[in-house]
Amino acid sequence: MSMSSYTESSSEEDDLSPRDKVQQNSKGYADFCVRNIKQHSFGRHEIEIAEQEMPGIMALRKQALDDKPLKGANIVGCTHVNAQTAVLIETLICLGANVRWAACNIYSTQNEVAAALAESGVPIFAWRGEIEEDFWWCIDKCVHAENWQPNMILDDGGDATHLMLKKYPVMFKMIKGIVDESVTGVHRLYQLSKTSKLTVPAMNVKDAITKTKFDSLYSCKESVIDSLKRATDIMIGGKQIVLCGYGEVGKGCAQALKGLGCIVYVTEIDPICALQACMDGFRVVKLNEVIRTVDVVITCTGNKNVVTREHMDKMKNGCIVCNMGHSNTEIDVNSLRTSELLWEKMRSQVDHIIWPGPDGKRIILLAEGRLVNLSCSSISSFVASISATTQALALIELFNAPPGRYKADVYLLPKKMDEYVASLHLQTLDAHLTELTDEQARYMGLNKAGPFKPNYYRY
Repeated sequence: MSMSSYTESSSEEDDLSPRDKVQQNSKGYADFCVRNIKQHSFGRHEIEIAEQEMPGIMALRKQALDDKPLKGANIVGCTHVNAQTAVLIETLICLGANVRWAACNIYSTQNEVAAALAESGVPIFAWRGEIEEDFWWCIDKCVHAENWQPNMILDDGGDATHLMLKKYPVMFKMIKGIVDESVTGVHRLYQLSKTSKLTVPAMNVKDAITKTKFDSLYSCKESVIDSLKRATDIMIGGKQIVLCGYGEVGKGCAQALKGLGCIVYVTEIDPICALQACMDGFRVVKLNEVIRTVDVVITCTGNKNVVTREHMDKMKNGCIVCNMGHSNTEIDVNSLRTSELLWEKMRSQVDHIIWPGPDGKRIILLAEGRLVNLSCSSISSFVASISATTQALALIELFNAPPGRYKADVYLLPKKMDEYVASLHLQTLDAHLTELTDEQARYMGLNKAGPFKPNYYRY
């Protein structure tokens, strides 16, 4: 895969904001806003490469092409905008949907992929390095447009849901369903549900088995190393690293780092996760106990202010600080934006922050505390395929559900669908499933076609 797409291939230093440019694609279509439409062919190559590594979503596209199960669906999408998401977007369109799309993260957009989508006529509003005001403007352009009444939301972090609920409450009531795939977004949905503000059904695909294990555990296991290497060229063996949080993301990161010879510490609030960390051979500590000696601090809690200014004041010279959790709230980055600290931008997504004093201590902050794997490297398309297939099936399920099947609440994906997602990906891995005999199925009390596990089974 061409890596230039993750560095400076898209002139990020372009002074003119995309909002101030007159933009249209080769067919004269202008309902989009991207950094540079001329880069569309480069983006198209990226999407084609991703398709090769995304067997599940491509199989779904092929199988459901004739049925058009999303005909009549008007989807507001707010996710990371990269080659993998583009495959999902184009699949939804193939299945009959109309979409309008924005980015859920200001640093993870691949500009050339956004250009390729705009060139093919997708209303997309996204570029790398948006300022906060642009971020909300882009989402607003997807929610509110002429001759457009959205009836589905595909969210990653809950921002599109939040904006529509706050700014367009009448429009929000017309929504048939919301699908969200992030800890933050799902947490927001449960809060809305608790306070009776959720007036439409929502699907939590973050906790779908195929999502939790694969996107959080297996993907982070590979991408955490990739991000650290690309951003800092650090030698990982022998380093002391503290991981804040031992959920699925923390577990994946810990396995990879241990495999490369790191001394790994874990911080946890949950006694069950802490016990798991101990059994896996990691020291469970409070952050203050190790903060002066560790070489790298990685947050993956989904919480806020896990690493504070007080912690960063105590860090040793050259300590690397980054976040693998969804939101950019885990590291208190705002506390570093003060006059006595000097910020030096070393390269894209890498800042050195220098303390006053004769020794000039510095820490290395990656991606300004945002998702380091999506900002500094990439996630593997195969895992993205699993998530994308899960999201597409959740949209199809909510959109086609008979009235009354889903109430205004948050639901998990039916297990039968989780199994279907997994089976779509097995062919590429040359895996052959054993089939139960009638006698075995009776003995276990199962249907031969699944589901194979009860809902409370924890994989």
